[in-house]
Amino acid sequence: MSHPDFRIAVVGAGAIGCYYGVKLAHAGCDVHFLMRGDVEEVRRFGIRLRGKGEDLHLAKVNSHASTDEIGKCDLVLIAVKATSNTDLLGLIPPLLHERTMLLTLQNGFGNEEFLAQNFGTARVLGALCFVCLNRVSPGVIELYDPGRVAMGEYERCPQPRTHDLAGEFERSGVICTVVENLALERWRKLVWNIPFNGLSIAAGGADTEAILSDDFLRRDCLALMDEVIGAANKCGFPLPAAEALEQIKRTEAMGAYKPSTLVDFQAGRPLEIEAIWGEPLRRSAAAGALTPRLHQLYEKLKAIDSQRSDKIPVEQESL
Repeated sequence: MSHPDFRIAVVGAGAIGCYYGVKLAHAGCDVHFLMRGDVEEVRRFGIRLRGKGEDLHLAKVNSHASTDEIGKCDLVLIAVKATSNTDLLGLIPPLLHERTMLLTLQNGFGNEEFLAQNFGTARVLGALCFVCLNRVSPGVIELYDPGRVAMGEYERCPQPRTHDLAGEFERSGVICTVVENLALERWRKLVWNIPFNGLSIAAGGADTEAILSDDFLRRDCLALMDEVIGAANKCGFPLPAAEALEQIKRTEAMGAYKPSTLVDFQAGRPLEIEAIWGEPLRRSAAAGALTPRLHQLYEKLKAIDSQRSDKIPVEQESL
């Protein structure tokens, strides 16, 4: 598929969906956003990306209240929380033609499997977004670290389309690499997500700077990272032990960043406990890996989540 006839839908217009959607749209791609509750505000004021050398305003946004209104697309960027995956059963079909690709930007394990089961394996790709940002209002995305994207096919080697998609991201100013093994990259991202997203809540609302400046939390963070690396290797996905210190170094440069799960928690949204902690724990156990700290953190997060009185129902989450 050649640009500019590359029609893209963004389902899940939070921080991640808006960021990559706006970058692609600004580069000339035909991008359509499912905005739902924020549709009128975004139509009036557009979307602005700011911070870390980024100052980009997309004044004219193709924002829609339904996927029926968007219609068939060549690519669907899926950036809803994993807790909203069942919503995709109704949202995605109006976007599909025979060769529509589904690219999930979601965290954790199980999302590609869900899409493959319901819409066909051949459609599914995944991308790991090593980026730090937050949506501070419906039309403003604050960037802390642009990072990079690692993109791959679900359960097969990269295809020509994989390289075409990566090329579109690169052309829009996003560092994007094609990976041979998507599951390996999912484990690599969990080395960061499991400790930082989990400890930020378990420690009562700690940002990354607070975690790393506290001796106990820093040790716990490193120990969790080591467990995840060990589990990945036990599951057949080789990650070097040095991955932990490399990720700590990158995190130190971010400053006081609030992980996305902490932002969700403070906003009363459901947490992606199973995708980020539960499923990796189950896969680790099945492979015979010992992950006592991960198990303890998983149980603690489940307990915290179950005791919340502020949690909004999944169906009320903004997509």
